[in-house]
Amino acid sequence: MKRRGFMMALAGGAAALGTLPRAGAQPKTAPVIGYLHFATPDYTPGASAFLQGIREKGYVEGENLQMEYRWAEGRYDRLPALASDLVARKVDLIAAFGPPPAHAAKTATSAIPIVFEVGNDAVEAGLVASLPRPGGNATGFSILFTQITPKRVELLCELVPRARTIALLINPASPTAEPSIRGAQEGVRARGLQLSILKASTENEIDAAFASVASAQGDGLVVAADPFFDTRREQLVNAADRNRVPTIFFERGFCATGGLISYGSSLSDVYRQMGVYAGRILNGEKPADLPVMQPTNFELVINLKAAKALGLKVPERLLATANEVFE
Repeated sequence: MKRRGFMMALAGGAAALGTLPRAGAQPKTAPVIGYLHFATPDYTPGASAFLQGIREKGYVEGENLQMEYRWAEGRYDRLPALASDLVARKVDLIAAFGPPPAHAAKTATSAIPIVFEVGNDAVEAGLVASLPRPGGNATGFSILFTQITPKRVELLCELVPRARTIALLINPASPTAEPSIRGAQEGVRARGLQLSILKASTENEIDAAFASVASAQGDGLVVAADPFFDTRREQLVNAADRNRVPTIFFERGFCATGGLISYGSSLSDVYRQMGVYAGRILNGEKPADLPVMQPTNFELVINLKAAKALGLKVPERLLATANEVFE
């Protein structure tokens, strides 16, 4: 397995951070962070990356920092109550992972600082006034999962050069659905291909979507970035394998599970940088003044075992540019 580094640069250079808490020193009242996540506690990359980032700013869970974890377990309908619970707990900051948690947190409070990670445009989503000057109580990371959908179409077509029809799998309940459709339309239009839109917001619908691609003799499938799909990596990978559908995903965890190819931001780095932002806010900076960051690099990950099982030969150009290759 080979891997190349990925780093998201923080804008603004070295900001004045004020006095950091001494390592190991327990303040009279340790700050409390509400950790609002769409998945379950075993989700990878998980809280460890976030805690690593905030540790860089002098905060260590259990020493001078308290964490309140709230997990939606893939159920968007639970998020409003979980966010309201954190507000009632009077946490000092909410870290919101994914568009639905970010919206739930933003709806629940206009006073408590929020650091978010979203896969779509944070301005278009109504979370901030602008990227360089967010205003309000929220800032974070817009990781462009939806904006790079055309690139995913391009990469899938490099793997499957005979492709004539590409399917896009979306969760119709997600705010990432429409931007993903627009991106896929742009990608297929540039190559003179046909696009088929498939919808899934339940586990049964996921299986049915892959089966429909196989029965219609579709040439490949793009999975739209969405927390619902991210919490069901194994099911999606197994469905692609069972139906022999070449599929491109949006995060390396799918390839680590056995998926064919992925292209997107490094979530481990994003989560760590969220921790850094959270630490800066706890040290006195204002969310309104911290720019919403976007990635400058993306990870291309390829699983050669999956390619071989599908009878696909991975072009040398893709192998040469891949950040990580699973043998």
